[in-house]
Amino acid sequence: MELLTTNNVWMMICTALVFFMHLGFAFLEIGLTRQKNTINILFKNIFIITIGLLLYCLIGFNLMYPGFAEGSSGIFGFAGFGLDSPLTAEGALDLTYNEGYTYWTDFLFQGMFAATAATIVSGAVAERMKIVPFMIFAIVYVGFVYPIAGSWKWGGGFLQMLDTPFYDFAGSTLVHSVGGWAAIVAVWLLGSRIGKFKSGKPQAIPGHNIPLATAGVLILWLGWFGFNGGSVLSADPTLTSLTLVTTCLAAAAGGVVCMLVSTAMYKNLDLTMFLNGILGGLVGITAGADQMSPTDAILIGSIAGALIVFAVSFVDKLKLDDPVGAIAVHLICGIWGTLAVGIFGNLAGMDQFISQLIGVGSYAVFCTITAFIIIFTLKKTMGIRVSEKEELEGLDAHEHGMDAYPDFRLNEH
Repeated sequence: MELLTTNNVWMMICTALVFFMHLGFAFLEIGLTRQKNTINILFKNIFIITIGLLLYCLIGFNLMYPGFAEGSSGIFGFAGFGLDSPLTAEGALDLTYNEGYTYWTDFLFQGMFAATAATIVSGAVAERMKIVPFMIFAIVYVGFVYPIAGSWKWGGGFLQMLDTPFYDFAGSTLVHSVGGWAAIVAVWLLGSRIGKFKSGKPQAIPGHNIPLATAGVLILWLGWFGFNGGSVLSADPTLTSLTLVTTCLAAAAGGVVCMLVSTAMYKNLDLTMFLNGILGGLVGITAGADQMSPTDAILIGSIAGALIVFAVSFVDKLKLDDPVGAIAVHLICGIWGTLAVGIFGNLAGMDQFISQLIGVGSYAVFCTITAFIIIFTLKKTMGIRVSEKEELEGLDAHEHGMDAYPDFRLNEH
């Protein structure tokens, strides 16, 4: 009982840290976008975490952990609506649920992860997507797509049933790429912001508060202690400590290498690249943080940091407008981190690498198809993009009738 209490307290602390990440996402997104869209972005972030928790309670948790029967295909299962009481017939706490944490803590920790996938999309579609279609998308994606995808690995589904099971410790693919695939589909269907591309060349649209974006990244880094540290699923001192070390080293390496590569290419010390390099390192290590040595973590983070620079440039060349770099950070580095499990660390080997490829491919197909169906349907039925006037004047005024800074307005165009 004492061990369960210790483990459970650690898991609850990690749950709080992952919850805190939503503030980091909000700060990062509003900092890298223009002042006139601040309320809109904050509204989306608050909506995602609130509706996400409710949906995860009602259907998501039991979609993600359906208890696949023996002989099942491991693709889809559902254990019923709502949460079951984890009590024994005598009304006492059921200590057989898990030696690491209670049923309630399990639900809450996993629920915090669920909302993150839609938050990734929020940043990518910032400044030009209608709020109501985005809310509908978030409901369907968080309520159904994410938990079904999660069940394939974390719920004991077909990717866990492979001869060499697919491995994703804390969600480089299951969380970050799931959001990243939807982001790239949404950005493509939505189109770029007015003024982003002139004569085919990308134009910088500076964010209005880089200090806030910096604070957001530091909050996210702190929250990753819970994101990865909690994914140990206990307070095991050795595994938890190693996981936090590899997480921090990958983040640091990602930031430094991204800064160096971007400076070499563009001849300026770009803070936003530095920040996204840190996030790329964090996403990259997430799939195998418990399997890597410190040296492995630095290498994985370094490669992720370099990938950020080239991915941002590549996304621009495709004329896809991603205001916060979500596609580069969450999709590209999510794929890299997942494949890195088969290259570095305790699981390195060809069989594991092939399983990682199968996992990446499975999520790519499922997430792009489902995201396309949802967003294309919304585009054809109710429209997903605000009018030119609304975009130029700002979504805050037209979608919300509010101003984030009523006593301090910048002259924005």
